[in-house]
Amino acid sequence: MGDFITKRSEDINQWYNDLVLKGGLADHSDVRGCMVIKPYGYTLWENMRDVLDRMIKETGHTNAYFPLFVPKSLFEAEEKNAEGFAKECAIVTHYRLKNDPNNKGKLIVDPEAKLEEELVVRPTSEAVIWNTYRKWISSYRDLPLLINQWANVVRWEMRTKLFLRTAEFLWQEGHTAHATKAEAIEETEKMLGVYAEFVETFLAIPVFQGKKTESERFAGADDTLCIEALMQDGRALQAGTSHFLGQNFAKAFEVKYQSEEGQEEYVWATSWGVSTRLIGALIMTHSDDNGLIMPPKVAPFQVVFVPFLHEKNKEQNEVLISKCNEFGTELKKRGIRFMIDKDTTKRPGFKFAEHELKGIPIRVVFGPRDIENNMAEVARRDNLTKENVSQDNLIDYIENLLGEIHTNIYQRALTHRTENTRECFEYDDFKKKIEVGGFVIAHWDGSAETEEKIKEETKATIRCVPFDLEQTEGTCIYSGKPSQYRVLFARAH
Repeated sequence: MGDFITKRSEDINQWYNDLVLKGGLADHSDVRGCMVIKPYGYTLWENMRDVLDRMIKETGHTNAYFPLFVPKSLFEAEEKNAEGFAKECAIVTHYRLKNDPNNKGKLIVDPEAKLEEELVVRPTSEAVIWNTYRKWISSYRDLPLLINQWANVVRWEMRTKLFLRTAEFLWQEGHTAHATKAEAIEETEKMLGVYAEFVETFLAIPVFQGKKTESERFAGADDTLCIEALMQDGRALQAGTSHFLGQNFAKAFEVKYQSEEGQEEYVWATSWGVSTRLIGALIMTHSDDNGLIMPPKVAPFQVVFVPFLHEKNKEQNEVLISKCNEFGTELKKRGIRFMIDKDTTKRPGFKFAEHELKGIPIRVVFGPRDIENNMAEVARRDNLTKENVSQDNLIDYIENLLGEIHTNIYQRALTHRTENTRECFEYDDFKKKIEVGGFVIAHWDGSAETEEKIKEETKATIRCVPFDLEQTEGTCIYSGKPSQYRVLFARAH
């Protein structure tokens, strides 16, 4: 099965596409730039969503749902936001089709069914949500308002890549309103921390937390915080963002509240989100030339049982499958997801390759002789090693091994990031290091002009000003001017 996957060393983009398509995660759709998320990929998304949904609710937020369509006048209300997304908008102008009188069997837009106001298919929901908040908020008693929604959004991308950049994608978007600036900033930072914890603890992907530069921040935000990860191809991936919106949307939509002192004040706002591009991040961080490697905590199946079945020996097959069910009952009690491969038409080697391609963390194999000897062969997907284990302690062994696999793939990704994060002090050296790939730490003079020049000449962008990077005075690598910032540069997806 692995022979059908392009090697990373030959063409990493084709390798990625092979894993998505042949690993059963998604498929291309008949709509340009959109994807069909297949059951295996959607189960992965559901597992990720369920964990993150719990974490969001634990921080005091509740879920709601807002319309897919945004009246154009509302979309235009916050000018920076509208301008930032204008080139990616899909617009609904009519509400009916009719038969084409000149071409039987074909439909055309009914010109008499033109909408009074055009509707934007949401690229993000700030406009429609803040117009709603205007009705919900009148007093300090209504604050803070902490709402999240799980939804789909549309951004008409010209160059698309499954999961990483599609015209339609799934995500969650939080939108909160606060009485004070300090509360809103605290919320922005808190939710970034939730994202970092989720991505590191459940997806086993190490991230840098930091602040975006002004030119890279969300349209309509006063500040954008982000988590940045490094993929195997040496490119960075923005894995999540949290925005301090100041009072921009409150003023655009006249969202005010009466304070305890009886004063009328504009509320302070945040928004934050992660999307199905995290599946792309997971693939690009962990997988290898044999296929996907699923982080155990979100894998659709954490364990696959592969008994040696024979098409003509039904009695023996029943014994083996019964044993699998027995182990499965114990795994289920511990919340461990499993499947039993009951296919009698494929050879074991083919099955092993198939499950490796899908990235299932643990494979358990046994036949009639193993049952007699009370043993089972346990194979790890992360490093492809095998161990013979007594069936008496198989369940404990599997549970512990899942933790070991998570730690191993996280550490492997962290080592890759560490080895590919380099400091730089001269521009010629910077250009060489950017060409190699990875993160480059360098001084920047803080000007948008310098940032743009570096981007034009090297295709590298400032991914963030990292929180945990000690800031020292220095000299900008490009302009030679005094610099107060050490920032993280990289080429990005």
